[in-house]
Amino acid sequence: MQIKKNDIIELEITEITGQGSGIGKYDGMAVFVPLTAVGDKINARILKVKKNYAFGKIENIITPSKIRIEPDCECYSKCGGCVFRHISYEEELKIKKQRVYDALTRIGKIENFEMNDIVGSDEPNGYRNKSQIPVGKDKYDHVVMGFYGNHSHRIVGSGECRLHPKEFDEIVEIFKSWLDKYKIPVYDETAHEGLIRHLYLRHAKKSGEIMICPVVNGSNLPNKKELLDALTNHSDKITSIVLNINTDKTNVVLGKKCVTLYGKDFLTDELCGLKFNISPLSFYQINRDQTEKLYSIAAQYADLNGTEFLIDLYCGAGTIGLSMAKRTKNILGIEIIPQAIENAKENARLNGITNAQFICSDASKAAEDLSKKNLRPDIVIIDPPRKGCDKTVVDSVCKMSPTRVVYVSCDPETLARDLAVFEEKAFKVNKVTPVDMFPRTPHVETVVQLSSIMNP
Repeated sequence: MQIKKNDIIELEITEITGQGSGIGKYDGMAVFVPLTAVGDKINARILKVKKNYAFGKIENIITPSKIRIEPDCECYSKCGGCVFRHISYEEELKIKKQRVYDALTRIGKIENFEMNDIVGSDEPNGYRNKSQIPVGKDKYDHVVMGFYGNHSHRIVGSGECRLHPKEFDEIVEIFKSWLDKYKIPVYDETAHEGLIRHLYLRHAKKSGEIMICPVVNGSNLPNKKELLDALTNHSDKITSIVLNINTDKTNVVLGKKCVTLYGKDFLTDELCGLKFNISPLSFYQINRDQTEKLYSIAAQYADLNGTEFLIDLYCGAGTIGLSMAKRTKNILGIEIIPQAIENAKENARLNGITNAQFICSDASKAAEDLSKKNLRPDIVIIDPPRKGCDKTVVDSVCKMSPTRVVYVSCDPETLARDLAVFEEKAFKVNKVTPVDMFPRTPHVETVVQLSSIMNP
């Protein structure tokens, strides 16, 4: 019988997708149901029906899976952040490792590589050193701050988020009280009216420093003194308050202009024994402790002996390249964001590193220019955004003919696509290690070692 919207059907969950939804079969049709676990027997209400599959939600659980646990967050089922908080962390790691393996073998058709165990986190809570908290109004016209609901721009008031430091929750409450007390207008993305768009927070775990960054649709902040007093009186860990100006009609959180209202323009954190200055616009890995593990694996895969010329594409604030500087002859970092490049240069100076240069350029153009100059690096590190590499980047890297490429990826599917192109162009995937940078969410990081077949 053909199922239709609002039908209630009985399902046994037999698989979990990489994005965290359970899959059950009903008359041969796959039905995707969030917040389920393999082994659950449920009644599901059908929400949407496509030609060969359907989407549903839990109506009730008939028999719970053995791997199911009680979620420890009241917002979990509404917020779009975590997807695995209802299953044990050990099972989550298995799912993520399998996702990486399936992507590489099914999408990339990669064969004969060493698949290592996923590197789990010692602390799967409180690890986020950055939060972007949207500000809006609920249906009663009350100010609400939290996170977007799954697949929506509806803000779910979080109260307390298990993923970021407790200090962030306290700052959110102070900020919200200021908004309410002084009737500060919040942003309406439909009308492109109102002032406060987001509250952007950063935390340097090693130093303890906190940066607070209100994002505004304007150029000024009313009742600024009252906000600064409330925040700075709350904690001496708050060392930087920066106004970010974003007047564009966009869902991009940060604008390009920052104005420091209090303290420093940046935070200082320590990673892999080095100090790093991080501005609001700088890329910096979300999970510091897991980043140290990831960079250690990347260094092992680079297999450095101190004589190599290393190119670090998509270098951000220079963290990954600078962490390897003492084991290379020269480093060239490339990044498109000007402020990140300035941070990278400052970070090199801060740590007394003199064998690293950084240039501001699009990765595709820079890789192509270097290839045309017949510049031959020994090692290329690639750490692209979620969309992966532009094909011209892969082409140009291959033309430079490095001995090894170390690819650090935050998306297994785009990674698999790019690795397939590398293998077409005389590179071989040798080793793969997933790293759980974002526990309880669907995301997984992966480090891959490739070697040149033509230039071993």
